[in-house]
Amino acid sequence: MPFDPVPLDHTFTAPIGVDVKGEVWACVEMPGSAEFFGTGRSVRVDLTVDEVPLTDVGMMVTGTGGHMVSLNAAVRRKLGKDIGDTVTVHLTRRVK
Repeated sequence: MPFDPVPLDHTFTAPIGVDVKGEVWACVEMPGSAEFFGTGRSVRVDLTVDEVPLTDVGMMVTGTGGHMVSLNAAVRRKLGKDIGDTVTVHLTRRVK
């Protein structure tokens, strides 16, 4: 069954860095995400991070009931930020 994209307008601020089994990953965790998305499974979204647009990005489950988005080295360079720095994420569309 196909998924029709859903417009979103949700913003949150969080630090880069999520503890995953004792390692800190360059991800940003969305607070209250399972309730927001209505699922504990991965979702795909369009979003901006500090005004840098990212399309069709996978938000992975954290294992603690939330979702996180990975920020690779190229994105962090564009942002001028790294682990420990705070970013503002604006979700604009759920694509799957």
